[in-house]
Amino acid sequence: MTEHDSEEVEYRIARLRERLAGDEVAELGVRIELRGDTVLLTGALPTAGRREEILRLAREELAGLVVRTDLTTPSADAPDHVERLP
Repeated sequence: MTEHDSEEVEYRIARLRERLAGDEVAELGVRIELRGDTVLLTGALPTAGRREEILRLAREELAGLVVRTDLTTPSADAPDHVERLP
């Protein structure tokens, strides 16, 4: 990636951050990093629907770039085993 390309990618990442922080989404729990030629999105989100919204916005803003995500949502399911404490 050239310096010019890198500047464009950083600009697109900044636009995505602005959209995530804006009134439409208001999601500040997502971290966006440029790692080499890949953009990495990480964070914990309140719902699967919110995760899908974040992914949609990322696809719009970062089209054509390699994007990896590690966006988690909490599970409301009951534990499947007993926790044993020492």
